Amino acid sequence: MRLFPVFLLAALTILAPVAASAHHDHVEATQVWSRATPPTAKTGAVYMILSNDTGKTDKLVAVKSDVAEKVEIHTHLMEGGIMRMRRIEGVEVEPGTPVVFQPGGLHVMMIGLKKPLVAGTWIDLTLVYETAGEVKVSAEVLPIGATEPSGHGKAHTH
Repeated sequence: MRLFPVFLLAALTILAPVAASAHHDHVEATQVWSRATPPTAKTGAVYMILSNDTGKTDKLVAVKSDVAEKVEIHTHLMEGGIMRMRRIEGVEVEPGTPVVFQPGGLHVMMIGLKKPLVAGTWIDLTLVYETAGEVKVSAEVLPIGATEPSGHGKAHTH
């Protein structure tokens, strides 16, 4: 019976590096954040950085969340000297080239908010990729007027 704990420790020592390196072979969202909204706001946005370590291009094709009636991927385009938001069908995430979602650029638009976004809380999101499938993350809600993530690093990934 005393050999079992020694064997278990040896097995864990051998497998630990494999488990540690396995998590790097995926598409990852970091610095996922949003801004608090006024009580009557019907829209909100989420920002993040997507990185791809799979060796193959993947595409973010949708985002889901229970906090809004509809969630879309948007970009900003200059049309006739006016900056406008437009829904896009998806965003390619190439290996080694992070995709930045930020104010004034790519963002996740939440339309028909079911309740205000409150600073200090978290929003659950599901990122849907063509190849990687569904990846659950949480976005930190920062105060109204925030212009960048809080620096807490990685999003809460489920």
